[in-house]
Amino acid sequence: MSKIQMTTPLVEMDGDEMTRILWQMIKDDLLLPFIDLKTEYYDLGLKHRDETDDQVTKDSANATLKYGVAVKCATITPNAARVEEYNLKEMWKSPNGTIRAMLDGTVFRAPIVVKGIEPCVRNWEAPITLARHAYGDVYKNTEMKIDGPGKAEIVFTADDGSVSRATIHNFDGPGVIQGMHNLDRSIDSFARACFNFALDTKQDLWFATKDTISKKYDHNFKDIFQEIFDAEYKDKFEAAGITYFYTLIDDAVARVMKSKGGFIWACKNYDGDVMSDMVSSAFGSLAMMTSVLVSPSGVYEYEAAHGTVQRHYYKHLKGEETSTNSVATIFAWTGALRKRGELDGNKELMEFADKLEKATLSTIESGKMTKDLALITSLKDVTVLNSEQFIKAIRESLEKELA
Repeated sequence: MSKIQMTTPLVEMDGDEMTRILWQMIKDDLLLPFIDLKTEYYDLGLKHRDETDDQVTKDSANATLKYGVAVKCATITPNAARVEEYNLKEMWKSPNGTIRAMLDGTVFRAPIVVKGIEPCVRNWEAPITLARHAYGDVYKNTEMKIDGPGKAEIVFTADDGSVSRATIHNFDGPGVIQGMHNLDRSIDSFARACFNFALDTKQDLWFATKDTISKKYDHNFKDIFQEIFDAEYKDKFEAAGITYFYTLIDDAVARVMKSKGGFIWACKNYDGDVMSDMVSSAFGSLAMMTSVLVSPSGVYEYEAAHGTVQRHYYKHLKGEETSTNSVATIFAWTGALRKRGELDGNKELMEFADKLEKATLSTIESGKMTKDLALITSLKDVTVLNSEQFIKAIRESLEKELA
């Protein structure tokens, strides 16, 4: 069989630890035998980010803006322990955060639903898509540790020299302060991305913040969403038979648990970070969730929604067998390949992506799966496969699909 040809490269962002091992297995067994794979490669492994003073992360984001589609492996966001472990020059920022800021994108995450893996929330009948604002808030914060008594203030100096200030707190002893910000233009992009995605997927859209407590910061999000919806999207939503509504984040959490699913839940940056993990875990597994960053200009970056699987990587280094779930990483590749095919008018590439996803799910539904899924499946007499065996089992299913 001749290989499927590509006309435009994908931006390929390699990553860290066990997911980096799986990344190469997926390419070797599921992609390269069938596709004349064209990628512009960037090594976002922590060691190389340190060697380049994190310039490689910025280069990969700029390449994504150039080519329009990227696929990214999971990467380490270093803490103090990682700085020591890797002997880093400094505690580099999250590569995901850097890329999100440069693309000005919104992250859409949805569980990968497969027969035999039932949601913990029994009334959830359809996937819940988390839309996470991908700029600012705690991820762009400035922090300070306060050693003793004193007054903490927010001070804003305008370009015309005028000064505005507000007291944060009069400290009578040690404590901490944190400054956060966001931009109206980024919130505007977030709102439009959510409204467009809802229209594209014909799903209701929820948006939730805490404007009753944060009467200026969170209320600004609420107001911008409502103004854009009323001016540009209300009639389109009515024509599509879908709805938009705003509620408080605590009310949204309560409603979500009692819902049937099948909608988009838009959240601010931190809320989306936390709630996407809750939703994915409740649907079955953190390793079973798609994630795509969508920019207002129509740029797409696909990745797995989970981390680098550090514990399995250390076992791998010792020569021990691992049973690591590669489904989300496979779906990152299929999402990117499908979008590349869609933008290039390459139907064969789009069909391949569909068939690889079908082969992955049919492998699990046939009872062949990794240990994490075997522990929660409702299927009987399943076969637990190690990391490599699982990918090779998918290869067998894929060859049948392609035949």
